[in-house]
Amino acid sequence: MHQPARWGLGAAGAGIAMIVVLELTSFDEMNPLRRTISEHGLGPDGWIFGLAVGLLATGSAAIGVSLARKRLAGIFGTIALMGWSVGLLMTAWFEKNDWAVGPSLHGSIHRVGSFVAFLSLPLAAVIIARPWRHRERSRATLVAFGLGICSVLWVVGIATVMVIGARQGLPWWRAMPLGLVERGMAVTEVAALLALGVWAAARQLETAAKVAPEERR
Repeated sequence: MHQPARWGLGAAGAGIAMIVVLELTSFDEMNPLRRTISEHGLGPDGWIFGLAVGLLATGSAAIGVSLARKRLAGIFGTIALMGWSVGLLMTAWFEKNDWAVGPSLHGSIHRVGSFVAFLSLPLAAVIIARPWRHRERSRATLVAFGLGICSVLWVVGIATVMVIGARQGLPWWRAMPLGLVERGMAVTEVAALLALGVWAAARQLETAAKVAPEERR
Protein backbone atom coordinates (compact mmCIF):
# COMPACT_ATOMS: atom_id res chain seq x y z
CA MET A 1 0.00 0.00 0.00
CA HIS A 2 1.54 3.29 -1.07
CA GLN A 3 2.09 6.05 1.48
CA PRO A 4 0.71 9.48 0.52
CA ALA A 5 3.03 11.27 2.95
CA ARG A 6 6.12 9.82 1.31
CA TRP A 7 4.88 10.68 -2.16
CA GLY A 8 3.99 14.13 -0.90
CA LEU A 9 7.44 14.72 0.54
CA GLY A 10 9.00 13.59 -2.73
CA ALA A 11 6.86 15.88 -4.87
CA ALA A 12 7.28 18.85 -2.53
CA GLY A 13 11.03 18.26 -2.36
CA ALA A 14 11.30 18.17 -6.15
CA GLY A 15 9.35 21.42 -6.46
CA ILE A 16 11.48 23.13 -3.82
CA ALA A 17 14.70 21.98 -5.51
CA MET A 18 13.55 23.40 -8.84
CA ILE A 19 12.76 26.78 -7.28
CA VAL A 20 16.14 26.85 -5.53
CA VAL A 21 17.86 26.20 -8.88
CA LEU A 22 15.88 29.05 -10.45
CA GLU A 23 16.89 31.33 -7.60
CA LEU A 24 20.58 30.48 -7.95
CA THR A 25 20.71 30.72 -11.74
CA SER A 26 18.95 34.10 -11.84
CA PHE A 27 20.76 35.68 -8.90
CA ASP A 28 22.65 38.14 -11.14
CA GLU A 29 19.51 39.17 -13.02
CA MET A 30 16.99 39.53 -10.20
CA ASN A 31 17.38 41.46 -6.96
CA PRO A 32 16.20 39.09 -4.19
CA LEU A 33 15.68 42.01 -1.83
CA ARG A 34 12.95 43.61 -3.92
CA ARG A 35 11.83 41.10 -6.54
CA THR A 36 9.41 38.40 -5.40
CA ILE A 37 9.80 34.69 -6.09
CA SER A 38 6.90 34.83 -8.54
CA GLU A 39 9.03 36.97 -10.87
CA HIS A 40 10.43 33.66 -12.15
CA GLY A 41 7.06 33.01 -13.75
CA LEU A 42 7.45 35.99 -16.10
CA GLY A 43 10.71 34.94 -17.70
CA PRO A 44 11.50 32.35 -20.37
CA ASP A 45 11.70 29.72 -17.63
CA GLY A 46 8.22 30.53 -16.40
CA TRP A 47 6.96 27.03 -17.16
CA ILE A 48 9.62 25.61 -14.84
CA PHE A 49 8.43 27.86 -12.03
CA GLY A 50 4.80 26.87 -12.66
CA LEU A 51 5.72 23.18 -12.64
CA ALA A 52 7.75 23.59 -9.45
CA VAL A 53 4.93 25.34 -7.59
CA GLY A 54 2.47 22.77 -8.93
CA LEU A 55 4.62 19.95 -7.55
CA LEU A 56 4.80 21.70 -4.19
CA ALA A 57 1.02 22.12 -4.17
CA THR A 58 0.43 18.48 -5.13
CA GLY A 59 2.88 17.25 -2.51
CA SER A 60 1.23 19.42 0.12
CA ALA A 61 -2.18 17.98 -0.77
CA ALA A 62 -0.81 14.43 -0.49
CA ILE A 63 0.61 15.21 2.96
CA GLY A 64 -2.77 16.65 3.93
CA VAL A 65 -4.52 13.48 2.74
CA SER A 66 -2.13 11.36 4.79
CA LEU A 67 -2.68 13.42 7.93
CA ALA A 68 -6.45 13.36 7.42
CA ARG A 69 -6.56 9.59 6.87
CA LYS A 70 -4.70 9.07 10.14
CA ARG A 71 -7.00 11.55 11.93
CA LEU A 72 -4.07 13.74 12.85
CA ALA A 73 -5.19 16.95 11.15
CA GLY A 74 -8.83 17.44 12.10
CA ILE A 75 -11.32 19.16 9.82
CA PHE A 76 -10.02 22.71 10.34
CA GLY A 77 -6.38 21.70 9.95
CA THR A 78 -7.20 19.79 6.77
CA ILE A 79 -9.14 22.73 5.32
CA ALA A 80 -6.26 25.11 6.12
CA LEU A 81 -3.67 22.81 4.54
CA MET A 82 -5.81 22.34 1.44
CA GLY A 83 -6.23 26.13 1.30
CA TRP A 84 -2.43 26.37 1.08
CA SER A 85 -2.42 23.85 -1.79
CA VAL A 86 -5.22 25.60 -3.68
CA GLY A 87 -3.50 28.97 -3.22
CA LEU A 88 -0.26 27.55 -4.60
CA LEU A 89 -2.06 26.10 -7.63
CA MET A 90 -3.58 29.53 -8.30
CA THR A 91 -0.14 31.15 -8.22
CA ALA A 92 1.26 28.41 -10.49
CA TRP A 93 -1.51 28.65 -13.09
CA PHE A 94 -1.94 32.43 -13.18
CA GLU A 95 1.09 34.63 -13.74
CA LYS A 96 1.70 37.65 -11.54
CA ASN A 97 1.27 41.15 -12.95
CA ASP A 98 3.98 42.31 -15.32
CA TRP A 99 4.09 45.92 -14.21
CA ALA A 100 5.93 46.90 -17.37
CA VAL A 101 2.60 46.21 -19.07
CA GLY A 102 0.14 46.95 -16.28
CA PRO A 103 -2.39 45.18 -14.05
CA SER A 104 -4.34 42.21 -15.35
CA LEU A 105 -7.00 39.72 -14.29
CA HIS A 106 -4.58 36.81 -14.10
CA GLY A 107 -2.25 38.94 -12.00
CA SER A 108 -5.06 39.73 -9.56
CA ILE A 109 -5.94 36.03 -9.29
CA HIS A 110 -2.27 35.26 -8.71
CA ARG A 111 -2.14 37.77 -5.87
CA VAL A 112 -5.26 36.34 -4.23
CA GLY A 113 -3.78 32.84 -4.48
CA SER A 114 -0.53 33.94 -2.85
CA PHE A 115 -2.40 35.60 0.02
CA VAL A 116 -4.53 32.50 0.55
CA ALA A 117 -1.46 30.25 0.54
CA PHE A 118 0.69 32.34 2.87
CA LEU A 119 -2.17 32.80 5.35
CA SER A 120 -3.38 29.20 5.29
CA LEU A 121 -0.12 27.35 5.99
CA PRO A 122 0.61 29.02 9.37
CA LEU A 123 -2.92 28.19 10.52
CA ALA A 124 -2.56 24.61 9.30
CA ALA A 125 0.77 24.06 11.07
CA VAL A 126 -0.42 25.53 14.38
CA ILE A 127 -3.78 23.73 14.33
CA ILE A 128 -2.44 20.33 13.26
CA ALA A 129 0.76 20.21 15.31
CA ARG A 130 -0.35 21.95 18.51
CA PRO A 131 1.25 19.85 21.27
CA TRP A 132 -1.74 19.78 23.63
CA ARG A 133 -3.86 18.02 20.98
CA HIS A 134 -1.69 14.90 20.73
CA ARG A 135 -0.72 12.53 23.51
CA GLU A 136 2.38 11.40 21.65
CA ARG A 137 4.77 14.24 20.94
CA SER A 138 7.56 13.89 18.43
CA ARG A 139 10.36 16.14 17.33
CA ALA A 140 8.62 16.68 13.99
CA THR A 141 5.40 17.92 15.59
CA LEU A 142 7.25 20.30 17.88
CA VAL A 143 9.30 21.62 14.95
CA ALA A 144 6.15 22.03 12.83
CA PHE A 145 4.36 23.85 15.65
CA GLY A 146 7.34 26.13 16.30
CA LEU A 147 7.68 26.97 12.62
CA GLY A 148 3.93 27.55 12.45
CA ILE A 149 4.23 30.12 15.25
CA CYS A 150 7.15 31.74 13.43
CA SER A 151 5.05 31.87 10.25
CA VAL A 152 2.23 33.58 12.17
CA LEU A 153 4.76 36.13 13.44
CA TRP A 154 5.89 36.74 9.85
CA VAL A 155 2.30 37.48 8.84
CA VAL A 156 1.71 39.75 11.84
CA GLY A 157 4.99 41.57 11.21
CA ILE A 158 4.18 42.13 7.54
CA ALA A 159 0.70 43.41 8.37
CA THR A 160 2.16 45.78 10.96
CA VAL A 161 4.71 47.20 8.51
CA MET A 162 1.97 47.62 5.89
CA VAL A 163 -0.16 49.63 8.34
CA ILE A 164 2.79 51.81 9.37
CA GLY A 165 3.75 52.33 5.72
CA ALA A 166 0.19 53.30 4.80
CA ARG A 167 0.14 55.93 7.55
CA GLN A 168 3.33 57.39 6.14
CA GLY A 169 1.99 57.34 2.59
CA LEU A 170 4.19 54.48 1.39
CA PRO A 171 2.84 51.73 -0.90
CA TRP A 172 2.83 48.43 0.98
CA TRP A 173 5.31 46.85 -1.47
CA ARG A 174 7.82 49.63 -0.73
CA ALA A 175 7.35 49.68 3.03
CA MET A 176 9.66 46.66 3.34
CA PRO A 177 12.25 44.73 1.32
CA LEU A 178 9.42 42.68 -0.17
CA GLY A 179 11.53 40.03 -1.90
CA LEU A 180 13.60 39.30 1.19
CA VAL A 181 10.55 39.21 3.47
CA GLU A 182 8.63 36.91 1.12
CA ARG A 183 11.57 34.53 0.87
CA GLY A 184 11.98 34.43 4.63
CA MET A 185 8.31 33.67 5.13
CA ALA A 186 8.31 31.10 2.32
CA VAL A 187 11.28 29.23 3.78
CA THR A 188 9.64 29.14 7.21
CA GLU A 189 6.29 27.92 5.89
CA VAL A 190 7.77 25.30 3.57
CA ALA A 191 9.91 23.99 6.44
CA ALA A 192 6.74 23.68 8.56
CA LEU A 193 5.07 21.75 5.74
CA LEU A 194 8.02 19.36 5.44
CA ALA A 195 7.97 18.78 9.21
CA LEU A 196 4.28 17.85 8.97
CA GLY A 197 5.12 15.48 6.12
CA VAL A 198 7.92 13.83 8.09
CA TRP A 199 5.55 13.40 11.03
CA ALA A 200 2.87 11.84 8.83
CA ALA A 201 5.35 9.42 7.24
CA ALA A 202 6.92 8.52 10.59
CA ARG A 203 3.54 7.82 12.18
CA GLN A 204 2.76 5.41 9.35
CA LEU A 205 6.04 3.61 9.90
CA GLU A 206 5.47 3.47 13.66
CA THR A 207 2.02 1.95 13.16
CA ALA A 208 3.39 -0.69 10.81
CA ALA A 209 6.16 -1.53 13.29
CA LYS A 210 3.65 -2.02 16.09
CA VAL A 211 1.35 -4.20 13.98
CA ALA A 212 4.11 -6.50 12.72
CA PRO A 213 5.02 -8.08 16.13
CA GLU A 214 1.35 -8.69 16.87
CA GLU A 215 0.93 -10.53 13.55
CA ARG A 216 3.83 -12.83 14.41
CA ARG A 217 2.12 -14.04 17.59
